[in-house]
Amino acid sequence: MAIIKTEEEIEKLRRAALLADKCFEHICNFIKPGMTEKMIAEEMNDFFMKNGASGLSFDTIVGAGKNSAFIHSTPTDNIIQDQDIILLDFGCVLDGYCSDTSRTIFVGGITDKQKEIYDLVNFAHDNAVKKIRIKDSLQIADAYGRKNIQDAGYDYAHALGHGVGVEVHEDPVLSPKREGILEENMVFTIEPGIYLENEFGIRIEDTGVLTKEGIKLFSNASRKIIVL
Repeated sequence: MAIIKTEEEIEKLRRAALLADKCFEHICNFIKPGMTEKMIAEEMNDFFMKNGASGLSFDTIVGAGKNSAFIHSTPTDNIIQDQDIILLDFGCVLDGYCSDTSRTIFVGGITDKQKEIYDLVNFAHDNAVKKIRIKDSLQIADAYGRKNIQDAGYDYAHALGHGVGVEVHEDPVLSPKREGILEENMVFTIEPGIYLENEFGIRIEDTGVLTKEGIKLFSNASRKIIVL
C-alpha cells in the first residue's frame, strides 16, 4: 500500500469521510436517554450500509459515561442516561477506502470539568492541524497535539494520528516513538484525547491530507460542543 496517495485515492478518502459526517448528523438526531450503546452502534452501522458503504472500517465504538474513558471500548448494554457523555468512533469503507472519525457528545448537559477538557482536546486538535507541515518529523507533528495537553497535567495513551487508506491503520504514525518525515499527499488522522479512568474520556478525530499549504481536513462535522 502506498503511503503517498494519488489524487484519485484522496478523493475516495474524502468521500468516505463525508459519509461518516452524514452518519454523525444522523446519530445525533437518533440518540435518546434509555437507548443502549449497542443500539446506537447498530444504528450507525445500518446507516453506513444503507448509504453506499461496502463495510465498516472497524467495529464502531460507542462508550457512554465511564465507558467513554476506554480508548477502544466495545458497545455494551449500558443504558444512556440524562447528563451522560458519549464517545463515538466510527468509519466506513466506500469504494475500497476507509474513513475514521471520532466525536464526543453530551446528553442533557455538560459539567465544567468536561467542558474544560473538551476545550483542551479541541485546542490540541486545531493546533496540530494549523501547525503540521511537509517535512515535519513524526515526533514533531505528534508534539503539536500532545504538548499543551501534557502542560495541563494530562496525557493520552496513543499516537496523535495514523495513516488511512485501503486499511484504516497505515503509515505514517504520528508518535513520539516513530521515526520519519511527513510528505505531501500523505493522508492521516488527527485524534488527540484525554481519558480519565472511572470518570470519562474525550476524543476528537478527523482525517485529512497534507498539502503544500498544510492539512486539509476531509470532514465537515462540527467540533463544537454538542449537547443533545
